[in-house]
Amino acid sequence: MKKIIKFISFIGIFIILLNILSSHIYDENIKIKLGNEVLFEKHFDLIKGKRIGLITNQTGLNSRFESTVDLLANNNQTNLVALFAPEHGLDGKTKAGEYVESYLHDQFKIPVYSLYGPTRKPTPKMLENVDLLLFDIQDIGARTYTYISTLNYCMWAAKENGKTVVVLDRPNPLGGLIVDGPISEEDFLTFVGVDILPMAHGMTIGEIARYFNRLIGVKLIVVPMDGYFRDMMFPDTGLYWIPTSPMIPDFLSALLYMATGLGEGTGIRQGDYFKWVGGKGIDSRIFAQELKQIGLPGVHFVPETKGEFGGVRLSITDMRTFQPVSTGLCILSCSHKLISYPVPKSVNELTMFDKIMGTGLIGQLIENDVSCQDIKKDYQESLEIFKRVREKYLIYK
Repeated sequence: MKKIIKFISFIGIFIILLNILSSHIYDENIKIKLGNEVLFEKHFDLIKGKRIGLITNQTGLNSRFESTVDLLANNNQTNLVALFAPEHGLDGKTKAGEYVESYLHDQFKIPVYSLYGPTRKPTPKMLENVDLLLFDIQDIGARTYTYISTLNYCMWAAKENGKTVVVLDRPNPLGGLIVDGPISEEDFLTFVGVDILPMAHGMTIGEIARYFNRLIGVKLIVVPMDGYFRDMMFPDTGLYWIPTSPMIPDFLSALLYMATGLGEGTGIRQGDYFKWVGGKGIDSRIFAQELKQIGLPGVHFVPETKGEFGGVRLSITDMRTFQPVSTGLCILSCSHKLISYPVPKSVNELTMFDKIMGTGLIGQLIENDVSCQDIKKDYQESLEIFKRVREKYLIYK
């Protein structure tokens, strides 16, 4: 019996040591400190004694998987009075485009206000007991991903109601060097594109907030990351990927989001969490060959048919040279030459295709079978102008 007890004790100690070792190895792999960690370590005075409204979701964790919600709610020097949930909800499980309901938080008995329901902007009533709005959400670096739109709307609401906004910075998963895509035009600004931006903006959430604030003028504080550099892509940070939404379960999906997800309303659709793209009537083999001939860097196209839909699976060979937006435009251009699909046109109201593109011109060029190389040339000048404008809002080297 004593031997059994000793054995069980040994196993228990072994498991504890293994957990400590695993934790240490994980810590060693982490290269940066997130804004939410820097907040508690260096800038706690920003939130001490304040009534806080936290805009967050399931991605609002630090590198130790501790929730910013829990850290604030369980700290006797902070007063978390409200939560605000973006598209997909506080838990990130609601499907894209579906309304998110407001409710009372079961554990902390505070309101969880939906910013993807009857309103997408905090109302004066929602903000009346709030001193500052704290933003902690992981973005994926795409203009059309609506978390930055929620940030924009919250900044406007804070400005109108005399509140401070504190943004806890996080990495752009694509890094800070990929800046590509058509620039959104004033007449095409919507919730899937709230400001003048290219599809891939190459900014962190904190840098985006600074860029937004050129027009808003709210009292804005960005708590930057420690140890982060512009050339870091998400795998370089050592952080564990938390699914940002139901369709973005991993880093690869985020990387491919703008490559395969641009065909809204055209019949060209993505599959397997943005890792496959195709359409009805496409010959998969020919499609792969045509794309290969373009010579796009960092990606290999594998023919793969799904029922009546021909298409290709994207295999990334070099994430640093891969160009998501350029690849996406080539996919649309090449597939149109194969099956001549209709491109939705904005007449009385904007189509989702044009909202995503941020302009009506790209659809016209695709319908005219203009090559993707020439499409890119068409927006290159305005892209260079944007790059110069964004320089003053960047935080990291």
